[in-house]
Amino acid sequence: MFKKVLIANRGEIAVRIIRACKEWGVSTVAVHSDVDSDSMHVRLADESVCIGSHQPQNSYLNISSLMSAVDLTGAEAIHPGYGFLSENSKFAEVVEKHGIKFIGPSANIIKKMGDKIEAKKIAKENGLPIILGSEGAVKNFKEAKKICESIGFPVLIKAAGGGGGKGMKIVEKEKDLETLFLTAKSEAQKYFGNDELYIEKYFKNPRHIEVQIMSGKNRTVHLGERDCSVQRRHQKLIEETPSPVLKDNERADLLSKTVKMVEQIGYEGAGTVEFIYENGKFYFLEMNTRVQVEHPVTEVQTGIDIVKEQMWIAFSGDTALKQSDIDPRGHSIECRINAEDPSKDFQPSPGIIKVCHQPSGFRTRVDGSIFQGCKITPYYDSLIAKVICKGRNRTEAIQRTLRSLDEFVIEGITTTVDLHKKILTHKKFIESNFDTNWLSKEKFY
Repeated sequence: MFKKVLIANRGEIAVRIIRACKEWGVSTVAVHSDVDSDSMHVRLADESVCIGSHQPQNSYLNISSLMSAVDLTGAEAIHPGYGFLSENSKFAEVVEKHGIKFIGPSANIIKKMGDKIEAKKIAKENGLPIILGSEGAVKNFKEAKKICESIGFPVLIKAAGGGGGKGMKIVEKEKDLETLFLTAKSEAQKYFGNDELYIEKYFKNPRHIEVQIMSGKNRTVHLGERDCSVQRRHQKLIEETPSPVLKDNERADLLSKTVKMVEQIGYEGAGTVEFIYENGKFYFLEMNTRVQVEHPVTEVQTGIDIVKEQMWIAFSGDTALKQSDIDPRGHSIECRINAEDPSKDFQPSPGIIKVCHQPSGFRTRVDGSIFQGCKITPYYDSLIAKVICKGRNRTEAIQRTLRSLDEFVIEGITTTVDLHKKILTHKKFIESNFDTNWLSKEKFY
């Protein structure tokens, strides 16, 4: 195994990676901005390097600063976590050229699957059903109009190099197309430096289902699927596994086709293939070439440490897992706890945490980076913790999650803990009668 790994990230995912490294006996290097010097990931790492100011482009997105930290500390490998540079093919390429191991797939695979238009072509070529829409980047409004007329409204305009809902617009009627097309193009350029757009048919009542895979040179295995349909502004809030809406034959078909595609593209590492599911059919959405925020819900369901296995694949080239090793049981739920005020349209809530008591107990896990006295800054993503609970069945998993959320005390800032309680006790959630648009329609506040 590697002797020293640099974690090119912050917050709860950096803490998660440090824990995996410690269990491998690997020395860790934390990087941090000027405002993160007292953060938990810095405290837990064996050594740390300040790489710049609080603006992400000056620190966590600064490739030169990160590579200088590698040279300074003698790290053999870099784990990018999620977000920031985790799916940046240029970063992976620079790391590879320096003879440092990038804990993830090759720069070439990241580039191919990170471009949503190219990824869609690859998925289609390898037998996955795709959503009806443009074959490539839409050159101009005239072409956009022609495509929309052929597939019919409503349509979804998406940024080719984007994610997180940025550069994404729903167009219900033709009269709104030009304005929303130009707005999406502007947003795509602003957030991703790439104004290419593509258009696809919009599903009004979809579920969002994704498949976790682990893949080495020797074989590819799946760790089951996750249902991530509780979302706001195209960002996930609650994930669960298995999906309560999939039938056994649908699940088997989904998993086998996903594994086949991932094998054929020569993927190495942890990855997630995401799908839209509606009326008994699933359609390829995108592939995330990194560890997901919601990976712990699969870990507690399968007993497989995804991050440790990700490191092993990066080190050896092969996965130690066999499909027969994967034996998911019961039901698991994950709630993302954000420093936000849901009653004020999810406005960020930075500040100092004055009281912090985290839940524990049978089959309850908390992944986070918070502690009493820590400062939540306004400069980064508002995710501060994740509560993951497992039950013998979905009902028990819901009850255990509610019990754990009741134990979670965070004072000094506003969080989404109470919102999660309201969602989990809602009749539609209990009956699994919801889709990705549900949260925007319900009035929880």
